[in-house]
Amino acid sequence: MDPSKLHVAVDQKKKFEYARKRAGLVLAPLVFLVVWWLPIPGLADNAHRLLAIAGLTITLWATEAIPLPIAALLGPVLCVAMAVAPTKAVFQGFSDPIIFVFLGSFMLAEAMFVHGLNKRIAYRILGLKWVGESPLRLLLAFGGTGAFLSMWISNTLCTAMLCPVALTILAEMARRRSIEKGVEVRPADLRFGTGLILLTGFGPAVGGMGTPIGTPPNLIAVSLINQNAKVPILFFDWVMFTTPILLILLVLLVVYLNRVYSAEAGVMRGSVAWIQAEQAKLGPMSRAEKNVTWALAITGTLWLLPSIPPLLGGTDSAIYQYFSRYMPTSVAAIIGATLLFVLPVDLRTCQFTLSWKEAKQIDFGTILLFGGGLALGDLMFTTGLSEWVGGRLSNAMNTHTTLGLVTMFTLVSAAISQVASNTAAAAMVVPIAIAVAQAAGVNAVQPALAAALGASLGCMLPISTPPMAIVYSSGCVPLGSMAREGFVVLVVGAVVVIASVMYVVPAIIPIAAK
Repeated sequence: MDPSKLHVAVDQKKKFEYARKRAGLVLAPLVFLVVWWLPIPGLADNAHRLLAIAGLTITLWATEAIPLPIAALLGPVLCVAMAVAPTKAVFQGFSDPIIFVFLGSFMLAEAMFVHGLNKRIAYRILGLKWVGESPLRLLLAFGGTGAFLSMWISNTLCTAMLCPVALTILAEMARRRSIEKGVEVRPADLRFGTGLILLTGFGPAVGGMGTPIGTPPNLIAVSLINQNAKVPILFFDWVMFTTPILLILLVLLVVYLNRVYSAEAGVMRGSVAWIQAEQAKLGPMSRAEKNVTWALAITGTLWLLPSIPPLLGGTDSAIYQYFSRYMPTSVAAIIGATLLFVLPVDLRTCQFTLSWKEAKQIDFGTILLFGGGLALGDLMFTTGLSEWVGGRLSNAMNTHTTLGLVTMFTLVSAAISQVASNTAAAAMVVPIAIAVAQAAGVNAVQPALAAALGASLGCMLPISTPPMAIVYSSGCVPLGSMAREGFVVLVVGAVVVIASVMYVVPAIIPIAAK
């Protein structure tokens, strides 16, 4: 990575973060006090207090004045201290079964990263014969690899893994280009390099939509829809209606970037041999990698099995009832994670696939953030705040149709995710989407799904997501290019999400159309 470019990027980000955090430290308590003292007719006292606490928490999330997980804990703590609800009712969100889906999937992802299975998968895909020396097919392979991996592990890990691989390929291209031209050519000088590096950030963002565990907003939507709209969304159901979004967006992005950042003539010569050489350095699969593969395969099978009986015998079948009751996604995730601690790598030394020291490296902060979002979302419904907010927003925006609400919440969530984490954006917007839909007499499933998927479209700025910060720090992507192409992702992504939620979701989840 270009050190000077990295220094500028870090400096700019620090200045922005400093200003945003300072503003948050002032705005958050100000919002709390204003809402607290503002008379609001028709709102119960505990709902009024919750509204003030929610305003404080959302402001802290948007500005990141304090760490997001701490802000997520502060909200429920204040709810108990200010008698919004009893302690047990407030903190039950942190014991939601979805929390354990997070826990298990994070451990599986950590095992992949620790043992390099994700890198092996990346080189295996990039080394496929059909990729050859075609710039378009290389972009497709990179985008497809990032999208596939981010369906199972975090977007940040995917970009952190793929970006150095892309930079190494570009460095080799630049070296050969320098020999041909007789002058020094840097990776940042290659037009094709900008498109390739951008795709290491865009691909995981798109792929994260593909499974319920792909990114936190997906699980937030699944949980809140199940609790408040009484519609269970199975793993396979989610994959079915997001697959068109993933494939269409990925192909459009690859074609668009290949056109805008077309490769210089001959720049791909020798790329096949280099990728094959890197793949050969990995050697045969280790025992640990095989164990991780088995754990992933078993977990994936357990996640998919409950979705098969409804396709064959309906939801009344005994098999479906068994898996729904005794093998939900949370239990399957913990089974998969547990396998990592019992599948041996070397029995003589008692070495297993994953150690607790390695497991402790997972992102517990995101789990706390998720639990806090669920806790506040639950309280919004139990106190009647969601009904009040939904009615006011529905009337203020004069939006009472499914299409109108789906469009509005896709764009609102996407806009917020440009300056806040996608998890915080979903935690803010999904409960409101459900409330507004219910107040408007519209089934809440589609607006809630739109809000969750829209949160994955934050790609315009280095501050939008960690993957985009990694991309910008490479030195190959000017800020103007990131903003422009990120805006394309937002617009095209919003159109595809809206179309899929409106026309594909009802075919997969019939109740959503009612």
